Amino acid sequence: MSQMPQQAAVSKCPSCEEPLEPGDRFCGACGYDLSVVPARPEDSPTLAIHGVVPAPDDVAWPVARDSDGHGHPAPVHAAAELPGTDSGGSPLPPPPPAAPASAPAVPAAPAGAPTPGVRFDRPGEPEEYPLQAPDPRLTAEPAPVPGQAPAPEPAAASRQPAPAAPDAAEKVCVACRAGRVDDDGYCENCGHAQPRERDHMEQESGPIAAVSDRGLRHHRNEDAFSVGCTALPDGAPASVAIVCDGVSSATRPDDASLAASRAAGETLLGALPRGTHPQQAMHDAILAASQAVNALADEPATAREQAPHQNAPACTLVGAVVTAGLLVVGWVGDSRVYWVPADRTAPPARLTEDDSWAAQMVAAGLMNEAEAYADERAHAITGWLGADAYELEPHTASFKPDRPGVVVVCTDGLWNYAESAEEMAEAVPLDAAARPLHGARVLVGHALDGGGHDNVTVALLPFPAPSQGAGSA
Repeated sequence: MSQMPQQAAVSKCPSCEEPLEPGDRFCGACGYDLSVVPARPEDSPTLAIHGVVPAPDDVAWPVARDSDGHGHPAPVHAAAELPGTDSGGSPLPPPPPAAPASAPAVPAAPAGAPTPGVRFDRPGEPEEYPLQAPDPRLTAEPAPVPGQAPAPEPAAASRQPAPAAPDAAEKVCVACRAGRVDDDGYCENCGHAQPRERDHMEQESGPIAAVSDRGLRHHRNEDAFSVGCTALPDGAPASVAIVCDGVSSATRPDDASLAASRAAGETLLGALPRGTHPQQAMHDAILAASQAVNALADEPATAREQAPHQNAPACTLVGAVVTAGLLVVGWVGDSRVYWVPADRTAPPARLTEDDSWAAQMVAAGLMNEAEAYADERAHAITGWLGADAYELEPHTASFKPDRPGVVVVCTDGLWNYAESAEEMAEAVPLDAAARPLHGARVLVGHALDGGGHDNVTVALLPFPAPSQGAGSA
């Protein structure tokens, strides 16, 4: 006869966790058959909280294997102490010798002392923290592992010394501040093109000053100037300014303007002290400048680019000589000279006439000035310095202003933004005669603010020439 299952002594239904009443054979919530719940086994712990659990008498535990036959357990070995074989079954080589005793400990720094370390200060600055020799435990080479291939040598590139810093006499790159600038104007380290020396030039010589700027659209400055002061034979002061504008469509226009300005300036500063009349000296200076530019056409640098007399180096020229009572101007091309009186109630004036298509149209009565300069051919020049010039016609004129003022000598990079005499007078600062360098900077800034489409060069000469003593700048 089968025996009925006994009710398990549980307080909650194993299926739905509902509380049970003593004597329940089924769960009142889910109907689970409580007779299938196995009886709780007797608790026979194998670990004791306190003391040792005695082994049951009916269990025959085997005796641990010993090495000496007296019941002592076999010694315990570390895995590294046991002989082994490699993947081919051959015995492994013997273990490496024990490492030497560790280096003596570094004594601790006294309380409040700074922590030793390395500083990355710039050369020449005092060290703020003491330096410490490296710990041999950190720098010693690791012992080779038996059977392991040696570590690869570092790459050749990593063993090459770092490039030496440029010498103090060499030009350093303005971009990376580390590379040396080569002869073609580029950094050998980062390749950045360096600003040219002629991109912006300023010079002050006694009471006169000049400023030249590359502008905002051109890749180089093709203008040049020369300024200086000297004295006439009677000791009266004389100021000289020459401004040249390279013809962009010609070969080497920057060289042409530089050669012309230097030749004209040197001629004037040499002729005036000998007693040459300023107007004659200006004429001779223009001829000297023309010869200097013509000579460039025969140089190999020009011959490689063009035939000597085809598209030869060319430029325009304008200059002024100011003495105690005389103002002389000279020009070839479309650069200009303006007269701006100190008393701004008096009218200003333009003292030169352009050698240009627009000026010819106005002189011939074919167009008025506004129409001519609005034409796209307006700035086509009809006179210039160069081996391919049709005919050199230096223009000179003398004036005797009846009041003090300032003479403005400039290229079209400036007067394009202040074309009329009234516009130029408005742009010239009121203190330009007393502060010529400041005034020249203001005028260059006026052109740059207007767009800076061309190179900008301007020289300012106060009239009459203040006494500065003999000599030239």
